[in-house]
Amino acid sequence: MSLTFKSIATLSHDLKTGEVSSRQLVEQAVARIETLNPQLNAVVCLEAEQALANADQADAKRAKGEHSPLLGIPMLHKDIFCTQGMRTTCGSKMLKDFVPPYDATVVQKLRAAGMINLGKCNMDEFAMGSSNETSVFGACKNPWDMTRVPGGSSGGSAAAVASGMVPLATGTDTGGSIRQPAALCGITGLKPTYGRVSRYGMIAFASSMDQAGPMAQSAQDCALVLNAMAGHDPLDSTCDNTPVPNYHQTLEHPIAGLRVGVPKEFFSSHLDTEVATVIDTAIRELERAGATINAVSLPSTDLAVSTYYVIAPAEASANLSRYDGVRYGYRCEAPNDLQDLYFRSRTEGFGAEVKRRILVGTFTLSAASYDQYFMKAQQVRHLITQEYDHVLDEVDVIAGPAAPNTAFALNDTSKSITDMYMEDVFTIGANLAGLPAISLPAGLVNGLPVGLQLIGRRFGEAQLLNVAHQFQNRTDWHTRRPTLEAVR
Repeated sequence: MSLTFKSIATLSHDLKTGEVSSRQLVEQAVARIETLNPQLNAVVCLEAEQALANADQADAKRAKGEHSPLLGIPMLHKDIFCTQGMRTTCGSKMLKDFVPPYDATVVQKLRAAGMINLGKCNMDEFAMGSSNETSVFGACKNPWDMTRVPGGSSGGSAAAVASGMVPLATGTDTGGSIRQPAALCGITGLKPTYGRVSRYGMIAFASSMDQAGPMAQSAQDCALVLNAMAGHDPLDSTCDNTPVPNYHQTLEHPIAGLRVGVPKEFFSSHLDTEVATVIDTAIRELERAGATINAVSLPSTDLAVSTYYVIAPAEASANLSRYDGVRYGYRCEAPNDLQDLYFRSRTEGFGAEVKRRILVGTFTLSAASYDQYFMKAQQVRHLITQEYDHVLDEVDVIAGPAAPNTAFALNDTSKSITDMYMEDVFTIGANLAGLPAISLPAGLVNGLPVGLQLIGRRFGEAQLLNVAHQFQNRTDWHTRRPTLEAVR
């Protein structure tokens, strides 16, 4: 019996009734990874033997009468989460030999919930990218079209779920790195409120915006996983102690009367016209479900990208300063002196995009530029946050595109650096404001997925998941699968 593309909810039921074992799930997942990954390059570390041993333990627990929604279900982690005894590289040569002595809180929580980690997913180096082409392991490919990118930085996670390797992969989202690849690969990806999920053991990019979240086939699956991931962690000073509801319990609430805000700025010249048509159709589906559609405005949308690319590189410059060849990370061979050690270790250890952002961030933090750039960006960030808060006082959720285009070609030399940065034009605002946001499959353009983005109030994940689930009850886009003919 093929278990590929079965939802977490279905697999959980099948495990409980004895129709399938955890060992069978893991065996099929490992076999599919071994078959597809040589072409997709979505998985950079596979620990099959340990996963099978954990599956046997899960089966033994179930035989004793134990059961929980996630017990015995296989998954993959983005290679940004520390995993005890398992290599964690962040897609960088700088950490190519790093084996953490501890687990990230997200890893620990999902293991405690019974999930079985098979290994690690490919990603843009240090989560800096929107295409998964900056990884030291090489580019990951989109299962819908092997000549196109899966998005980034959580591209490996998105491709792994979209190709049916696993029903769940973790991702992180600093400026859209869960939602954009989810949109481009036709899966569901949730970025929780900043502080909803612990960042402890998650290798830092931009600490004021980094957030972990689930990437799965459906909103229902994301709800089940967020139940396990969310919650206060005393090891993370930025982790909030707001009580965690049961996200699965409210999925079936009707959305009649829901107020949906549609920012006119999200339908600007940045948005592909065919993608715009798909998104408009998806929003009308919410209206047919009883929601009211309201035109709103987020005037500072165009400022979000430039604001982000001042603040995020500045935080990256500070966070990545620890990788110096002495205390952390790659160390060059036979340095002439201490200065040569620093220079060559960082030059050889970091890729081009990471070095670009470190340089930009170091510049904006310099005494001559701090007030002009960094402080000004923080002021604009406050303005953007106020705009979102004002709109969300008038509506319940904000709806629009997750990405301005469908998946673009690998090694697309026509795209400038600025073009690449604009791939996150519709997602960055939620990160700057610290709001929860979700991308869900909404249609196809020329055979490639399009993602509908929903943005909610702080700690409003339950409502976002409810709206997303009701949309998925009325549509079948989340059940569409790539043919994967190119990798058979």
